[in-house]
Amino acid sequence: MLSLAFCRLLSLSLLLPSLLVAATQQGEWTFVQNGTTGITALEVILVSPTLILMMDRVSGDPLQIDGHQAWVELWDLETNTGIPVNAVTDTFCASGAVLSNGTMVSLGGETPEIPAGETTAPDGDGRMGIRIFEPCASPSGDNCTLFEDPATLHLAVTRWYPSSLRIFDGSLMIIGGTNASTPFYNVAPENSFEFFPPKDNGQVRFSPFLERTVPVNLFPRGFALPDGKVFIVANNETVLYDVEAQTETVMPPIPNGVRVTNPMDGTATLLPLSPPDYVPEILVCGGSNSTDTVPSADLSSQDPASDQCSRITVTPEGIEKGWIVERMPEGRMMPEMILMPNGKVLIINGAGTGYAALHSVGDPIGNSNSDHPVFTPVLYDPNAALGERFNRESLPTTDIARLYHSGVTLTPSGSIFLAGSNPNPTVVENATFNTEFRVEFLNPPFTTRSRPTFSGFPEQAAFNQNVTVDIDIPGDLDTSGPLAFDVTPYGTVMRLLWDLMGLLWDLDRTLCDRYATLLGCSTIQLENPKRNYIQTREHIRAGL
Repeated sequence: MLSLAFCRLLSLSLLLPSLLVAATQQGEWTFVQNGTTGITALEVILVSPTLILMMDRVSGDPLQIDGHQAWVELWDLETNTGIPVNAVTDTFCASGAVLSNGTMVSLGGETPEIPAGETTAPDGDGRMGIRIFEPCASPSGDNCTLFEDPATLHLAVTRWYPSSLRIFDGSLMIIGGTNASTPFYNVAPENSFEFFPPKDNGQVRFSPFLERTVPVNLFPRGFALPDGKVFIVANNETVLYDVEAQTETVMPPIPNGVRVTNPMDGTATLLPLSPPDYVPEILVCGGSNSTDTVPSADLSSQDPASDQCSRITVTPEGIEKGWIVERMPEGRMMPEMILMPNGKVLIINGAGTGYAALHSVGDPIGNSNSDHPVFTPVLYDPNAALGERFNRESLPTTDIARLYHSGVTLTPSGSIFLAGSNPNPTVVENATFNTEFRVEFLNPPFTTRSRPTFSGFPEQAAFNQNVTVDIDIPGDLDTSGPLAFDVTPYGTVMRLLWDLMGLLWDLDRTLCDRYATLLGCSTIQLENPKRNYIQTREHIRAGL
């Protein structure tokens, strides 16, 4: 099996100074509102040290470009302002991931429904869309563009609500979706995989797993594992997919009948990978215990969301043992998980009851299928003892509901960017759950701490070349790990690897304070993007 992991020097980006109002005392978390977007931040992905790319649908957002509504926006983290970006096709409920050269690729979308009063329509159906955002030199986003040419660059089939992730060879795997607009269940499923750049002469690969998981398999969750295989979660089932052999190995189902993909959205993550073996563990939280055979009109916005978290180790021994079940402090529908730089998992956003999608249950709240927003995040510590892993001590409470069509991502400063929420088909005001344009940042305590600094990076490095750089590590820090990002409107997929580049944290501190050697190739099959961020992790003794 070909191993291409890290066969290039990572382009390390120095951590930015804190962009936000710092906590007044060390140890505090703070929510800070700072700015308003011009579109609903349905999809968000970090594309540079200073820029977040956001996408919405053609739904009447106020931001304008070239005389018509914009539905793509770049957010400048240094000024907390946004600028419009032109798009050709509708990006509604697309997905996205980053190629190994730092190029962000947006995939899929929907047929536009032009709001009343909108005079200029997009040119095309977004369901086969491939949109390219190349690395942009402008820190403010000026003159940055999104490339589209639907006539020559497109998917093999139509996909609305697909998922995408980068796999071991650096290409993107696109998973599932639906061929047509649907108000709730997946009634026109696209039960296949494809790749970008294309494999198999551009043909799709049929997936029995996706066929089995209809109708609750929109936005399946996928994770690239160290051995090159892909772990996929949809409905309440899981599978291990071998990209090269094109085989699916059935894995244990999510316990207790909990369903975790759209329209019964939970959240999932690959827990931080640690040396020496980088053993993969998957954590799946939230969702719904409701059956998927009940008509949506018989479901209720008051049906409780699941508080279950399920964790499995993806080794022969772990698979035989099965899922370990834990309980969050409350149930969550449409939550998000963010891997924090200290190795903990932040669970944020979502609703305590109901479902994803719009106006399709028997008793929607306005247009919303969900109710009872969860305003307080919770931390999950993967290394704590079973029964002691959830903690919300010192975590603040917001007053902004982040429900359907919300976006969240970690920033280079270590803060969490939150925007969006629109459980409505267009821009709506004066409802129980309005279209949300306010931006928030959740600042962890470590955003006020000193950060490592690096110097001596060459402009270029050859494959397998060892490069020695200067590194200055503050005394209160001892570990770090690179982060990778993929995105769907209902989940930011991240990957965190501790000590992956051989930083000599646990050896002679005097040596570590001076030099670190980055080796250009390693043995595990995980292809990291060009724009990874080295994030610092305080020692566990710090208690953060």
